[in-house]
Amino acid sequence: MISLAGEMARKLSAPPQFFGLFAFGVLAALLFLVLRLDRD
Repeated sequence: MISLAGEMARKLSAPPQFFGLFAFGVLAALLFLVLRLDRD
């Protein structure tokens, strides 16, 4: 079983907001490309 103390001690390399914004940006860019390619 995973101990709670080990989970609390683990640090992320960047704040969670950065990961959320990065994922949003990547998905938005992919959606833009898909919609742009669909027009042709």
